[in-house]
Amino acid sequence: MAILDPEARPAISASDPDWSRERKAAGAWDPSRALLASIRRYQNARGILAPFARKLAVLRHRFWSAVTGADIPINSRIGGCLLIPHPNGIVFHPGAEIGCNCLIFQQVTVGANDRGIPTIGGHVDIGAGAKIIGPVTIGDHARIGANAVVLKDVPAYGVVVGNPGRLLSQNGAS
Repeated sequence: MAILDPEARPAISASDPDWSRERKAAGAWDPSRALLASIRRYQNARGILAPFARKLAVLRHRFWSAVTGADIPINSRIGGCLLIPHPNGIVFHPGAEIGCNCLIFQQVTVGANDRGIPTIGGHVDIGAGAKIIGPVTIGDHARIGANAVVLKDVPAYGVVVGNPGRLLSQNGAS
């Protein structure tokens, strides 16, 4: 068994999407990936058939939103390769930015307040029930614990837990 080096950098990039994370297995029932696929098809529709493709994507998005119980707007700014293994109850503000290669569990809220909208960096892991509210910036490779309420910026590689969220460590920061 390998000993984990707390100073080791993660193998997953915060800037280069790993598209295999969003790929659905042939014939598999995978509502979360189908929801993301409808968002991607809407946003990437090009050419003469784009209006038709967008309308079809909107219908697919509505269906998969109902199936998953997630409220992720079709025009969300989501970086490549979001992984949402349990999408139930996930809520994103339409103006929030989510970086690539993020992992977000159930009941997470990324929402605005009267001061602004959150920005989440790349390869951020967000635990079940976490709330990220207001004009906060979550740095690359950060981890947000389950049920944490984040109201302040989190540095890269930061680990935040609790309500209100408190920074436990900045493991691996330069």
